[in-house]
Amino acid sequence: MTFWTKTWQCLAAIAVAIPAMANAFPTGTIEWVVPYAAGGGSDVVARVIAAEMAKSLGQPIIINNKPGAGTNIGAAYAAKAKADGHVVLTADTATLAANQFLYSKPGYSAEQDFAPVGLIARFPMILVVNPQVPAKDLKEFLAWAKAQPNAVAFGTPGAGSPHHLATELFSDATGLKLLHAPYKGAAPAVQDVLAGQVPFMIVDTAVGGPHIRAGKLKAIGVASLKRVAGFDTIPTLDEQGLKGFEAYAWQGMVAPANTPAATVATLNKALVTAVNSDAAKARFQALGLEAIPGTPAEMGAYARGEREKWGKVIKAKAIKLD
Repeated sequence: MTFWTKTWQCLAAIAVAIPAMANAFPTGTIEWVVPYAAGGGSDVVARVIAAEMAKSLGQPIIINNKPGAGTNIGAAYAAKAKADGHVVLTADTATLAANQFLYSKPGYSAEQDFAPVGLIARFPMILVVNPQVPAKDLKEFLAWAKAQPNAVAFGTPGAGSPHHLATELFSDATGLKLLHAPYKGAAPAVQDVLAGQVPFMIVDTAVGGPHIRAGKLKAIGVASLKRVAGFDTIPTLDEQGLKGFEAYAWQGMVAPANTPAATVATLNKALVTAVNSDAAKARFQALGLEAIPGTPAEMGAYARGEREKWGKVIKAKAIKLD
């Protein structure tokens, strides 16, 4: 073999290796931006999934909590990150469905700035009341609420939250006149329902579940079309006559727009594996969550449907956060 033959063979091998190296993913630590404070339901889910994904991807995943402005701060940060898959974002009802209607300048575009990776979980919601409210089902609750001389107050984790929007949808569906009592987080809202300061709220299973199981909150109905595992004795609002009523808080993962399709596919494969892991299943069951893994295309379609649904509610109620 001549010198030139060997030289050309080496050059050819390098030419093949360079694209392979360029397409390698991941090449280092992945930053998972969670647009909420540490310790909340979204943060807990992200940490469980991140630990499992790291096993599949062979690289560590660190959680970067960037709370504030209804997820806008974290979302805007992730939208501007390098589109190579090493920065991903927990994207949820607020980020992808509500904020573009709630804020005049959220700092990012839900439709243009992100590449869907996949859905993770839905947080079922349950209409709960203080045990002193004389109602055990939807019929009795509606009769009690309509008999009150003033509008009945309801608590939420904050204006524009999925819980707030779900209750506004409930108000429209039932014709009830309600008074919104926004709090800074779900925990203080639940505490005031427990104390009787406000008579009811629609709460997700992650926050309200322990109080329901302990008998400290009375569950009227589940805001989904099927009963929720772990809360099987609670009938849905749909089966109690509020046909088609459905409201969830949910979360998934996105990457910055223009992230290579192959990288998104790698992330999605690891995400689906993580969501289906025994560790995630156990944690989700404890929180009353429903795993909803799927493809990037399925997440994109789901987010579009949620934008249409909640955009109508926000516009009809003229809800604005700035």
